[in-house]
Amino acid sequence: MVDILHRVGITASPEDVSKALTTIPGLAGWWTDDTQGDDSVGGVIDFHFPVAGGSFGMKVLETRPGELVRWEVVHGPEEWVGTEVRFDLSTTDDYTIVLFKHEGWKEPVEFMYHCSTKWGSYLLSLKKYVETGTGDPAPRDVQISNWH
Repeated sequence: MVDILHRVGITASPEDVSKALTTIPGLAGWWTDDTQGDDSVGGVIDFHFPVAGGSFGMKVLETRPGELVRWEVVHGPEEWVGTEVRFDLSTTDDYTIVLFKHEGWKEPVEFMYHCSTKWGSYLLSLKKYVETGTGDPAPRDVQISNWH
């Protein structure tokens, strides 16, 4: 198994970062405008990407405000189903540090390279959203290739 890993520091409280990671309005503010579903533990959040033509369903496995968010991918591209997405939060100096992990990929296929870059761009959108109130969610995200 292989994982996508990123680290980003956000100049905001862990609680503010948690809200952006655990609520439908928060998620729509940085990942994709078309976010809907049940954001409680055990619920499924659906993320739709109109330009790229894809969608993902994330089952909320665990949330600890200011500390942790864990999802399991329950529908979407074959490479994603069964993988887990994890956000670990901690505080260092004036930053909330987000350690991001998309874990459990079966192999490092080309789609994983693409997703790693897209996750990086969306984590920067998360940072911008929490720090300024305006992120760059899909469909206004950075287009990185013909896969969008």
